[in-house]
Amino acid sequence: MIYKPAQIETYFKKPDIGIKAFLLYGQNEGLIAEYVKKLVGTVSKDLYDPFATAYLNWEDIKNDTGALTAEYNSRSLMGNRRVVVLKDADNNLTKILEEMLASSSSDTLLIITGAASLNGRSSLVTLAGSSPQMAAVACYEDRDENIAASARALLTAQGITFTNDAFMLLCARLSNDRKSNVNEIEKLITYVGTKKHFEAEDVRAVVFDQAISGMDDLCFYVFSGLKVKALQSLKYLLNEGTEEVQIVRALIRHTGKLLEGKAQMEKGVSAGDAARKVLPKNLFYRYDMAATQLGRWSKDRLFDVAELLYKAEKDCKTTNMPVTEVASYMILTLLSAAARLAR
Repeated sequence: MIYKPAQIETYFKKPDIGIKAFLLYGQNEGLIAEYVKKLVGTVSKDLYDPFATAYLNWEDIKNDTGALTAEYNSRSLMGNRRVVVLKDADNNLTKILEEMLASSSSDTLLIITGAASLNGRSSLVTLAGSSPQMAAVACYEDRDENIAASARALLTAQGITFTNDAFMLLCARLSNDRKSNVNEIEKLITYVGTKKHFEAEDVRAVVFDQAISGMDDLCFYVFSGLKVKALQSLKYLLNEGTEEVQIVRALIRHTGKLLEGKAQMEKGVSAGDAARKVLPKNLFYRYDMAATQLGRWSKDRLFDVAELLYKAEKDCKTTNMPVTEVASYMILTLLSAAARLAR
C-alpha cells in the first residue's frame, strides 16, 4: 500500500503488525534516515541492539540473497520482535522479496531503503504499493509547509525564539533535504548560543542558501534575475528527470500568478498584500520576493512573457524539437529581462 506522511506518522504512534515491510525511496536522504530511525524505534529502543536489529547492504548480499532470508526469519534470543534494515535495494530485489514475504510467517519488520535509481514506476515500488503486507513511502521534496513545520519543531524543542522575517528568510534558504536542513538549523542554534533568539542578520551570517531543488524555486529565481541560482535549479530538475515541458508550464503558472497580483494592484492593493493574496500560504517565505517582482514587471511585459512561454510549451511538445535547448533558451531570455528590470 501507499503510505502518505500522515499515515506513517500514525504508524510511529501505533504500529500495524500487519505491515511486514516498509520501502522508503526518493532523493530526500535526510527524511529517509529519520524514518528509518523512527521505524526501528517502534521495535527496539536501542537502534543497534544485536539481539533485536540487523543492518544489511544490498550491494553486499545481492549475490547471496539467502542471507536476507535467513536474517529475516531469525528469531530473537530474547523472544522479542526483530527488525532488519536493508539499505540501497534496487529492482533486483522485487521477485526475491515477493517470494520471501509470501512464504514466511516471521513477524520481523523489514525496512528497505531504495537505491537512487528507484522511482514511482520501479517494480520494487509497484510491489510495495500494491501489497497489503508492505508500505511504500515516497521521500521526495521536503518543501513548503513541511520545511516550515520541521524547522519550527526543531527550534521550539531547543527553546529558540525568532522574529517573523528571520523565520521566513530561514525557510527560504533551506532545501528539500531534511538532513541538510537540520545541519543548517543546528549551525544557527550554535551561533546564537545562550541568547536563544535569532534575527534575519543571524540567518544571513550562518545559513547557506541551498534552496535550488523545487519548481517554485526556479520560477522565483528566474523572474528575479538570479542567474546562478536559476541555472543551478534548472540543472537539478533536469538531472532529477523533470521534463522540460513541466518546467515551462511552471513558468506559465508563475506568470499567471504575477498577472493576478497586478490585477489586485490595479484595485489599489499594495504589492506586498497582492503577493499574499495570490500565493498559497505554504509559500509565505516567498512573499517578499513576489512583491519585488510585482513592482518590477509591468502587466504588458508579463503578457509578452506568457505569449513566449506558450510558444515554448508548444515547441516542447513538437516531435524532434531540442526541448532542453528550448527550455534553457526561454529561461536565459527571462533572466536577461529580469536583470534589466532590476537595474
